[in-house]
Amino acid sequence: MSMSRSAFGLLLLTPAEMARADAAAIAAGAPGQALMEAAGRALARAVQRRFRPCRALVLAGPGNNGGDGYVAARLLERAGWPVAVAPLAPPRAGSDAARAASLWRGPLAPFAPAEASRAGLVLDCVFGAGLDRPLPAQVADTLAAAGGPVVAADVPSGLDGATGQALGRVAAAALTVTFARLKPGHLLLPGRLLCGETLCADIGMPDAALAASGARLWQNAPGLWRLPPLPADAHKWSRGAVVVAGGAAMPGAARLAAAAARRAGAGHVTIAAAPGEGAAFRAAEAGLVVTEAPLAALFDRPRAVVLGPGLPPDDATRRLLAEALAARAPVVADAGALTACAGRPEALAGSALLTPHDGEFARLFGPAGPDRVAAVRAAAARTGAVVLLKGPATVIAAPDGRAAIEAHAPADLATAGTGDVLAGVAAALLARGMPPFEAGCAAAWLQAEAARRAGPGLIAEDLAPLLPAALAAAESG
Repeated sequence: MSMSRSAFGLLLLTPAEMARADAAAIAAGAPGQALMEAAGRALARAVQRRFRPCRALVLAGPGNNGGDGYVAARLLERAGWPVAVAPLAPPRAGSDAARAASLWRGPLAPFAPAEASRAGLVLDCVFGAGLDRPLPAQVADTLAAAGGPVVAADVPSGLDGATGQALGRVAAAALTVTFARLKPGHLLLPGRLLCGETLCADIGMPDAALAASGARLWQNAPGLWRLPPLPADAHKWSRGAVVVAGGAAMPGAARLAAAAARRAGAGHVTIAAAPGEGAAFRAAEAGLVVTEAPLAALFDRPRAVVLGPGLPPDDATRRLLAEALAARAPVVADAGALTACAGRPEALAGSALLTPHDGEFARLFGPAGPDRVAAVRAAAARTGAVVLLKGPATVIAAPDGRAAIEAHAPADLATAGTGDVLAGVAAALLARGMPPFEAGCAAAWLQAEAARRAGPGLIAEDLAPLLPAALAAAESG
């Protein structure tokens, strides 16, 4: 798959992919020692820019993470900081880390809680993102005893860089400095919280080496996708039409989805009500069409369908879903449509986009578990649909294995009705011609950006009026 320059900059690399990139860089002639020197230099500079000189203790592991720490210690001492290094174990003879350690001429200290408690700043250079076993008690105890802020190299020791999960007791960092590209664990929870401020430093890793990693996971941002342009000769039908099939028992859900679709650029939006239920939606805003016509009668023009807000998880909803899928319209399946297929996710095959929260995902596919990205990828492959798992770190995955993490959404979005808004935005983008993966990513980002503009006290009704500003922000990059 070809990748734009901006999308390339948003790549997220798992620890295994980063190891492949390192190996490719060295094979292409980039000395490992030069990369380590650059990483240690970036770590030292980040410390100097954010903290006043104080007694610093570098906790150094035996691998490359420790090697970065030895370089940072040497540079901080050269800048006048009082620094000591506490090695957990010596580096492997002949390694880049061993060479970095041999250049350290300053004091060595025991790797112990008492030493950490006396430090004004602790540099956690023990284990990087590739740790795959529980953090040893000695390391956990020593980091927990830090007498000042902790600055982590790559990730806080004990954090799984692929999943963001804590492997034992992990000391939260005030600052984490990683290199070349972020890792999934920097964005997924609880990793994002444990990392504190996260800085990604350029250490001169060749682009070809990063491309050789095989990574297909991105941080979600406008550089990953582009909103479809609005031509000068556009009219309401060319801008795309959206049908929202909602339930009268909870009419507000369909209204939220419809309002969001209109604000996100759909040229025509209709709420499709069951016979006798149209009155429940008549109070909707002017410009929105409400009909009790059969769903099949609404496919005379290309339309995207939001199916599920306010619908009961019953046979009637399953029939509506089958009807929409048979029409080959792009379907965003949400809420009642998802729960109606609990235990039978294959019934959703043919949908463009599924937007479950954790409970709906578990009813369809089983609990997501600690590796959310892998779980969502598997769900997308199983259904043939793009799957968007909503949450504090939303994960979007396509059946072909592409995936993205949306991590700039504020916690204020955790309120009823915001999922309906997301479904409406996604449907509008599908109706405007965006492919499902890009539409899901863009919808998640636009909703998050609108929420950030709303601020504290957000309710779902606040989001649609703020979507134009979010769209403008996305278009400006």
